[in-house]
Amino acid sequence: MKQLLLLRHAKSSWDDPGLADFDRPLAERGVKAARLMGRELAARDWLPDLVLVSPALRTHDTWRLVAAELPVHPRVAFAETLYDASPEDILSQIRKADLSSNCLAVVGHNPVLEELAKRLAEPASEAKARKRLEEKFPTAAVARFVLEGDWSGLSSARLTHCLRPKDLG
Repeated sequence: MKQLLLLRHAKSSWDDPGLADFDRPLAERGVKAARLMGRELAARDWLPDLVLVSPALRTHDTWRLVAAELPVHPRVAFAETLYDASPEDILSQIRKADLSSNCLAVVGHNPVLEELAKRLAEPASEAKARKRLEEKFPTAAVARFVLEGDWSGLSSARLTHCLRPKDLG
């Protein structure tokens, strides 16, 4: 059984309107949420062995803060194609993942991650997780999927959880 974690970057700052979108840092709220989600991933033993991260500053910083809370240090790839990606682009990257990877995390942006999560969620998905995903996939949210087979054949998977920072306290 493989796990796929789709992690939206944490809340970014809009304090400097002169910054390019790519260079926006995390807001203080985002820093706290990223750490919280990292602790939650560790507590649930959802430990990626491979992470694909958009190279934007806010995704890079989100992953750095999440990773600091994990007991393992997975392989990380900063994939240029994840910054301005479509759901199909991200799915293509996932399908190319190392077959030996059992838990893959993708750290990226909305609305693309939310669209991909909704497309991947098969009918056998957990109702509570699907409802949360349909309501909103906010910053620092994680959608967790489980699947049989390998990454190259991924077209759908069972959504088991949609965790949002506000759900964790």
